Amino acid sequence: MKSPKQYGVKTAIVATAATALFVSSIVTTNAPNQADAASSNTRNVILFIGDGMGAAQRDAIRLATVGEKGNLAMDSMPYVGLIHTSSTVPVTDSAASASAYASGVKTYNGAIGMDADKKSVKTIMEYAKDAGKSTGVVTTSQITDATGAAFGAHVEDRSKQSDIALQLLTKSKVDVLLGGGEDFWYPAGNPGKFPDEPAEDPSEKSKGTQGNLVDKAKQLGYTYVTNKADMQKAKDGKLLGIFANEEMFQQNPEGEGDIYNPVVSLPEMTKKAIDTLATNKKGFFLMVEEEGTDEFAHQNNAKMTIKSGQELDKSVQVAKDFAKKNPDTLVLVLADHETGGFSIEADDESGDGISKEDGPFAIANSKHNFVVDWTTSGHTAVDIPITAMGKNAQLFTGIYENTEVFTKLMQASGFKAKK
Repeated sequence: MKSPKQYGVKTAIVATAATALFVSSIVTTNAPNQADAASSNTRNVILFIGDGMGAAQRDAIRLATVGEKGNLAMDSMPYVGLIHTSSTVPVTDSAASASAYASGVKTYNGAIGMDADKKSVKTIMEYAKDAGKSTGVVTTSQITDATGAAFGAHVEDRSKQSDIALQLLTKSKVDVLLGGGEDFWYPAGNPGKFPDEPAEDPSEKSKGTQGNLVDKAKQLGYTYVTNKADMQKAKDGKLLGIFANEEMFQQNPEGEGDIYNPVVSLPEMTKKAIDTLATNKKGFFLMVEEEGTDEFAHQNNAKMTIKSGQELDKSVQVAKDFAKKNPDTLVLVLADHETGGFSIEADDESGDGISKEDGPFAIANSKHNFVVDWTTSGHTAVDIPITAMGKNAQLFTGIYENTEVFTKLMQASGFKAKK
């Protein structure tokens, strides 16, 4: 999840018709009863973050997957809300946004588990661990990238990914870690399972700064896996699965080496994480991130943005199936911010560069198409939707700041914040 500065493109504050529709739905349906409180504590939390996935992206994924009259798994939920996404500036990055969700603080872009004064702040996942629950991070990005990191690490700069890996193992002691980013677990010169400088991206190579952290993980009792078969065979307990040098895809412009074909799919990682964590009778907290919805949007690549979003939706269905059998489970789907100033249009009004339309894309179960327009290759400050189902899901209705997600998770779980 590249920060806006890494793309050298100005960020923008844009509004979309899709956001207006979500606001309308909140006003007209599922209006929260402010007198409602959590009747009893949520045992399991499964939090999905579609990085960069705003309301318009969700609409495009829906149109391409189930058509105008269908509903995605992430949308077929009884409660909906809208979240303001700012950090200490109007346009957030993933690190500050995830820190807001995980710890309830507004902080500067680039901060991981730190407040604006660079003081460590306890995360919801750490509270869950203190309560005896199991914890997990699943992502198609590096396990140590900003979103996953903010739930279990504390560093002043998101780029310190080897420091983050060490903290995930030894400080927050996250039980299940599945995703990419092998390069930060091995020192330079030790390529690990995945070769340095692969043909699809020669810039990828081991560059860890904390020694051999895979060996460290094994010493701490983690089962280490690098492929689907070994992941599925892994017994219950601590599990570390790393399936790529960096992200589990190649985020290039359309037709220029853009690849979304993870060694292990997000739905498969999600199911394994849930199955492993659910053996804890006290419950679990799992964060699942789809990174492709952000990275491909940074490239203004609508085709792959939609494809990665479809994989996220399949993962949400895995969680919903579990929640239906375990009604003390809460499932949430949201985003950290919107990327690309994404909008859906009926006609191609192509201009040059970013203003050139993307598509057309077929609408499922229809003879019609749609095209996608972009206004930036960076992040924007539009509000993003949250959908919820399960135990205490009613707490997440309304319009509120991103920091309130932490507050509501604490309330749902029955945790008391420590000052």
